[in-house]
Amino acid sequence: ERDATSWSKRKLKEVLEGLVVEGEAGRCEIGDLKHVEGEASCNSRKGKLIIFYEWNLRLSWKGTVKESGEKHKGSVEIPNLSEENEVDDTEINVSKKKGEGDVLKDLMRTEGTTKVREALRDYLKALKTEFTLGMILPTKAPVGQELATDRKPSGSTMQDSVTSQSLDMVGVKIPTVRIHMREVFNSPADELYSIFTKKELVQKFSKCPAVIEAEKGGKLQMFEGCVSGEYTELVPSQRIVLKWRCRSWPDEHYATVALNFQDLVAQSELELECKGVPVSHEESTRQCWKKQYFEEIHILLQQSKDNME
Repeated sequence: ERDATSWSKRKLKEVLEGLVVEGEAGRCEIGDLKHVEGEASCNSRKGKLIIFYEWNLRLSWKGTVKESGEKHKGSVEIPNLSEENEVDDTEINVSKKKGEGDVLKDLMRTEGTTKVREALRDYLKALKTEFTLGMILPTKAPVGQELATDRKPSGSTMQDSVTSQSLDMVGVKIPTVRIHMREVFNSPADELYSIFTKKELVQKFSKCPAVIEAEKGGKLQMFEGCVSGEYTELVPSQRIVLKWRCRSWPDEHYATVALNFQDLVAQSELELECKGVPVSHEESTRQCWKKQYFEEIHILLQQSKDNME
């Protein structure tokens, strides 16, 4: 079980604050999350995730009437966001401080409510995917059963990119796949290399404490232990090779991750090759690198650039 309360409070602020609502009546913007009360948690039981959340939220909003230029403000209350109700059925109440400007209140009740529901869906999607990364633990099936599922009918072949890698601990073969990705970043290769090898930079883009021992044989641990491994090769500004695994993979099973850095004009290209990913985890692993690594590194680089300007 993992407590998702603190993470959820940050995520709710991220998805709700700053939402812009525009219409013929005028323009409104959601401000601070004034009140956030509740809790959230995730459980992994028998290979299934059970999500629990219950929130009472209050947001401020302010707006400007298009015709008159009058400014008004009010609040949005969500008294019971929980897994017991669908987001579309969740109660959302819009109020406005005294005075004229009911056209803005109507705008917030219609377009604003739609925007808020979309943001709440984004929070729930992230809770079920981003926060729970690596939480689903493998169920221990009898060895005979695993062998039976691994055996293929004669004459059939698996896709070329899939190989088999044995696990000494149980003596069965796990079908694995190779993932290949390329991404271009707005930074020189030496700076991008540092983001993968310096603890303070890893913690900035991952938004979690990390163990980073960037030397041959050094340990790696990220995302609250959901990802772990070991550095096996480091060529400064050019190449990093890792033993790498997600916590949800079969015990002691590691992939080999090679990161190759190539300088371009005012940019750099990162080539990722990940060999030995369990077939059943191919898509989640690809999304992990795309969402948790690449997209967050882009944000970090942009923030660094903005700060310099």
